[in-house]
Amino acid sequence: MNITINNIKYEVIEDNKDAIDNDLLQEKITDYFDDYDYILGDWAYGKLRLKGFNDKNNKKYKSLNDIKNVQKYIKDNCAYGCRYFILKKIEKK
Repeated sequence: MNITINNIKYEVIEDNKDAIDNDLLQEKITDYFDDYDYILGDWAYGKLRLKGFNDKNNKKYKSLNDIKNVQKYIKDNCAYGCRYFILKKIEKK
């Protein structure tokens, strides 16, 4: 499934427990996330939190935001059993 937010097309890589709220994403995703290849959204205490991740070939890559560590991030930094999703940027319009 693909979604478009702020003229950027994303592929939904994972949507755990139906976590995507399109209207809220339109509000929360700003140009800050334009440099990231992936966006993780997780729900904690009724609020949506977003974090950006990159592939190693991204010029703004930092090991802290390596997409290979996304599952570790979910385990260590997200509420246990939370709803979450992962989006991959596929096209900027």
